[in-house]
Amino acid sequence: MLKIDNLTVKAADKTILENFNLEINDGEIHVLMGPNGAGKSTICKTLMHHPDYQIFKGKIEYNDQDITDYTPTLMGKLGFFLLNQNPVEIEGVTNAELIRNVLSEQKGEKIDIFEFNKKLNKVCEIINLPKEFVHRSINFNMSGGEKKKNELLHLFMLEPKFIILDEVDSGLDIDALKIVGTSLAKYYEMYKPSILIVTHHADILKYFDDFKVHIINDKKIVKNGDKELINAIEIKGFEASIINGNEDNE
Repeated sequence: MLKIDNLTVKAADKTILENFNLEINDGEIHVLMGPNGAGKSTICKTLMHHPDYQIFKGKIEYNDQDITDYTPTLMGKLGFFLLNQNPVEIEGVTNAELIRNVLSEQKGEKIDIFEFNKKLNKVCEIINLPKEFVHRSINFNMSGGEKKKNELLHLFMLEPKFIILDEVDSGLDIDALKIVGTSLAKYYEMYKPSILIVTHHADILKYFDDFKVHIINDKKIVKNGDKELINAIEIKGFEASIINGNEDNE
């Protein structure tokens, strides 16, 4: 279980999160929504310990282990995976090279090339990714949709236990969104990870059956709910009773 307790985070001497609390049990899907600038992407970067985001107060625990001061590398080894809205491009390093080296580091042993390539081919079929992408530089000269599918290749190969989706639906057309959504749903069905979905829209959520919803505003979560809260947001937006009404921050 992930537990974020009274977290205060600053970036460039500006407080972005304050007294932020959230608990995600194993196998649960949680959705974080809110207006622009509310701190949604900040929690994603903070969980992965981006160096520009400093924790000044509070604690982060995962399975009763204090991970507040972990490095990004340790978070990866722990089984965390961040899928960004704009994945970074790395020219000169192929997908196969990176994935194989990461798996070798995780397992502490040399990777069987035959089994590795067999799984790569299978994953490419699942996410509808041309097999030649395996030997392309990571996200280099790829469209937004191709980058997202390329990141899904890494996801299925590394098999993380905790997935963070930072506006993964951003910039996707209808076809690309369907591929990404169905692929993520398939991964959840296969491995039952915990998932934190940060999004502005409900489109990506139609691929998941059961999830909890949290609204962030003024640096902390101010409302909790389920699918019904999503419906209210689509009708009323983030103003009126959704944010300015009675708070529900249990």
